[in-house]
Amino acid sequence: MAGIAAFQIKPSTALSRAPTASNPVKPFFHAFFLVRLPKKPFRGCRPPFGTKIAVVARYGGGFRPGSSSRRFPGDNRFSDPDYDPALDLDRVKSSSVRLLDEQQNMIGVVSKSEAIQMAADADLVLAILSVDADPPVLRLFESADYKKHKYEQQKKKKVQQKRSAASRVDIKELKMGYNIDSHDYSVRLKAAQKFLKDGDKVKVIVNLKGRENEFRNIAIELIKRFQSDVGEMATEESKSFSQRNIFMVLMPNKAVLQKAQEQPKKKETPVTEVSASA
Repeated sequence: MAGIAAFQIKPSTALSRAPTASNPVKPFFHAFFLVRLPKKPFRGCRPPFGTKIAVVARYGGGFRPGSSSRRFPGDNRFSDPDYDPALDLDRVKSSSVRLLDEQQNMIGVVSKSEAIQMAADADLVLAILSVDADPPVLRLFESADYKKHKYEQQKKKKVQQKRSAASRVDIKELKMGYNIDSHDYSVRLKAAQKFLKDGDKVKVIVNLKGRENEFRNIAIELIKRFQSDVGEMATEESKSFSQRNIFMVLMPNKAVLQKAQEQPKKKETPVTEVSASA
């Protein structure tokens, strides 16, 4: 196999020009070479005449494998677990802010520097309530009150995330072939019914490859049969009977599903025990 040798060249500072008025920055030169050696090894220090060697040069910055992400010094917002965006006053770009005191009484519109000085003089916490408002809204907190406020905000955020996750409708995909057997068909039908009961949409796909396009009518009939077998649990949202990609999106029929859930369960008839007298 061909070998690869790596070389780095760092010339002495004597090769670099001295900074001038037009170019105050001292130039930096750093080269990295990859030499691809032939498959057949050769003796001695020099390769035979006519041997082809591939050389790849990289200029500037040196060779740092795996360093693809850029990091900015002093920016610890994403690496610091204790970072609190409500306390990051650098996010406030406006020179004036609307300030509330620790009892949530309106102080008025003051300059950003004045709000910071007021918090420092009273030994209070200055936190951001709304950075997008015009002007941004800030509030003074006691240390214990701010911890309580932060806990309540985190609690509200979790509740909102749960509500959004509950209201989100996912699309489940079920793929079939035009010549699917009865067992696989029943498995996909049961899966579709389960997804619809959970409130998710179902996208039934029949892909035709190559000469399978001749059986396009069979694939369309299969999709329609699947919709018929699902029944009133779902309604058709969209469909496409193109040449290669045949699909239908079924969305749950909430009225039918809710009615099925509200149906009272059959009450079991109580069994009366009759004691046999001896």
